[in-house]
Amino acid sequence: MSANAVVVGAGFGGLAAAIGLAARGVAVQVVEAGAGPGGKADVAVLEGVEVDTGPSVLTLPEVFDAVFRLAGSSLKDEIALVEPTAGSPSFRYHFADGARVDIFVAAEDTVASVGRSLGSEAAQDLARFLQDARTIWEAAAPHFVLGPPPAFWNLMSFEALIALLHIDPLRTMQSGIARRVRSPHLRRVLWRYATYNGSDPRRAPATLNCIAHVELALGGFGVRGGVHALVRALVSAAQRLGVEFQWDSPVTRIDVQSGRARGVEVRGKLLPADIVVANADAAHVSQDLLVKGQLPLRASQASLSGWTGVLRAQKLIGRAAHTVVFPEDYQAEFVDMFDRNRAPSDPAVYLCAQDLAHERPSWPDSQPVFVMANAPAGCAEVAELEVAALQRARAAGLLQPDDRLLWSRTPQELAARFPGSQGSLYGAASNGPWAAFARPANRASKVRGLYLASGSAHPGGGMPLCARSGLTAAECAMDDLRAGRTLAQPLARLEERR
Repeated sequence: MSANAVVVGAGFGGLAAAIGLAARGVAVQVVEAGAGPGGKADVAVLEGVEVDTGPSVLTLPEVFDAVFRLAGSSLKDEIALVEPTAGSPSFRYHFADGARVDIFVAAEDTVASVGRSLGSEAAQDLARFLQDARTIWEAAAPHFVLGPPPAFWNLMSFEALIALLHIDPLRTMQSGIARRVRSPHLRRVLWRYATYNGSDPRRAPATLNCIAHVELALGGFGVRGGVHALVRALVSAAQRLGVEFQWDSPVTRIDVQSGRARGVEVRGKLLPADIVVANADAAHVSQDLLVKGQLPLRASQASLSGWTGVLRAQKLIGRAAHTVVFPEDYQAEFVDMFDRNRAPSDPAVYLCAQDLAHERPSWPDSQPVFVMANAPAGCAEVAELEVAALQRARAAGLLQPDDRLLWSRTPQELAARFPGSQGSLYGAASNGPWAAFARPANRASKVRGLYLASGSAHPGGGMPLCARSGLTAAECAMDDLRAGRTLAQPLARLEERR
């Protein structure tokens, strides 16, 4: 059975969907509004050096390995993962009282490091917490991450009900952490994992404490040459399967006739398709590309955005690849962002030295350092946030007075680049026990032949989850093809019988 597909967008979700479809014999064309692939995993060339301007840590690399294997390759054949040299931390956390905690690739090394910095009690608490986080991950991943979108009726099996008992959905992240962890410093480190999908640890379900297991036990990695090297490898794999790409080609409409997607409109011309995969924010698809009501969305709070910048910074001896500097009252940041809908007045700051994290080329006497401070989606007033973030990094000795800011982006600029997102980084926030059920499914229920593959759809935001979203969208499309629910010809015959 021959079929063709148009994928709208060349982010991780779109690239994974394109490979998933092309590997199964579908003719695929990817149309991307930007000048090149990657979506939020973009790059900029600053004073002759290329830098990443988006995500900076790769977790769950096996998801991308699955994508490459569909194309007849593997992750290790396409890219090289980067880990800090032996004895060097991957993350370093600075606290307002001068305490410092180093995080290592191996969980046992991290537990030992916490013991040296915060005491044996904290080390024991972390070890027990990570055991709980592993239990949550192993119970939740098949139903909420790696499998199809969760539905209440799919959780009525004995196996699923047992899993629900282990994922701690009715407690918040913060209360789940408080049960196991007594150190206020370690609690702050663990609260921060809520921001990995733009959520509030005071409201997000304790299920999300599994993120600690994913990064601290399964590993957070760099990509040699930068995160965008992974993007380029996916594009190459797709092209080997015959996928065609069009850049600078914004889609203005998804054509729907008789309840079925029949293609997309680009520059006033219709590109016909049996399958349409939207690697775009679900709100943009619903509000701008479809007729009202064709893709209904549940009301949800947008995940966090942020002010981001890249500096040409002096090389510092002993700098960690990734560093977080906490304010004295970290909880006040979540109050500002989620309760008052404003940029935090006293922000936590994240820095990534890209040459250390990803073995990226740098200038002879300096290195590219990516800096980020979280802010609410849609936040317009970030000038003070930028100043506060850079001041905090300088006060911690991580930036020098003559380090120069070469590139920056505000939440509003991010919103303009990605319509419908409001500048959010991860789609909807997971602020509630039922957030996973409110997230849009990968198959559009009211438009046959339309599929969603992005961080705003199942299973959520972040590089591996976006790729998993693309694979799930492709699997849904293929199931529908085999059942005759997508191709125009079978549908036309069905309509004639009616």
